[in-house]
Amino acid sequence: MATLGTPQHTIAILQKYNFRFQKKFGQNFLIDSRILDKIIKAAGITQEDFVLEIGPGIGTMTQYLCENARAVAAVEIDRNLIPILEETLGMYPNVEIIHQDILKMDLAQLAREKNCNAPIKVVANLPYYITTPIIMGLFESRMPLDGITVMVQKEVADRMQASPGTKDYGALSLAVQYYSYPKITAHVPPNSFIPRPKVGSCVIHLSKRQEPPLPVSDEKLLFAIIRASFQQRRKTLANGLQNAPGLPIGKELAMQALESLGLSPSIRGEALSLEQFIQLSNALKGMLVY
Repeated sequence: MATLGTPQHTIAILQKYNFRFQKKFGQNFLIDSRILDKIIKAAGITQEDFVLEIGPGIGTMTQYLCENARAVAAVEIDRNLIPILEETLGMYPNVEIIHQDILKMDLAQLAREKNCNAPIKVVANLPYYITTPIIMGLFESRMPLDGITVMVQKEVADRMQASPGTKDYGALSLAVQYYSYPKITAHVPPNSFIPRPKVGSCVIHLSKRQEPPLPVSDEKLLFAIIRASFQQRRKTLANGLQNAPGLPIGKELAMQALESLGLSPSIRGEALSLEQFIQLSNALKGMLVY
C-alpha cells in the first residue's frame, strides 16, 4: 500500500472504494505531505507517545503518526471509511481503528486502558461545525492530556489565540486559553485538500496548562460569566450579566464587583483579560448568597 498524502494516491483509494463525501461529516482529506510533516513537528510526536487521532479519514495523517509514535488510536465516525482504513493502515501493527463518535467516548477509560493513564497527545483535522464541542470535550474530560494539535478553519484558529480588545476575542478564546497555551504553527491553503474547501485553514497547537493562571473559586460560575459577557457584545459587561438567564447577578452587584477590581462600571467583556475574568468571578462568588 502506497503512502498517502498525494493527490494521485488519495484519488486512487477513493475511486477503488467508490467513496462518496458526506457533507454532514465535513470531510476534507489532506493531500499535502509538507503540511503532514508540519503537524507531526507541531505535535512533538516521539516513539514514546500514545496518540489519539480524531477523524482519520482514509488514514493519510494516521500513516505518519504510526511511523512516528509508539501507538495510535484512530477514532472515525463514518462507517464507510472503516474498510478503507483497514487497507491503508494494514501494514502498521501499532494502530487501533475505533468506529465511534468521539463525543460519546469515555476518554478517561481510553487513557487508562491504552496508556496506563499517562498523558496523551491528540491530533485531529476538525470540521468547522464541531470544532468547539470536540476541543472543549477533550479539555473537560478526565483524560490526561499532553497537548492537542488540530487543523481548523483559519477564523477558528484566530479566535482561539485572540487577545482582549480584538474582533476575534470571545468566549472560545477565553475557554481555550483557560486550559492551554494556543499557538498557530502553519497556514494551510484550500488546495491542500480534497475536496477543496472555500476557506483557508490553520494548524494550531494547544499546549495543556498544568493549572489555571489564577486560582478559581467556582469554575462553573466563571464560564457562565464569560458566556454572558459575549452573548451581547455591544452591551456593557454589567448589563450583560444582569440579563443573563440563570445568573443571579443584578446590575448593581456586577458594577460593585467591577469597581472592587478597579475596573470601569461601563466596561465591556471584550476588554477583560482571562485573569480579570477570574478575579471578577471570584469577587462575585464572594458576594453572592445562594
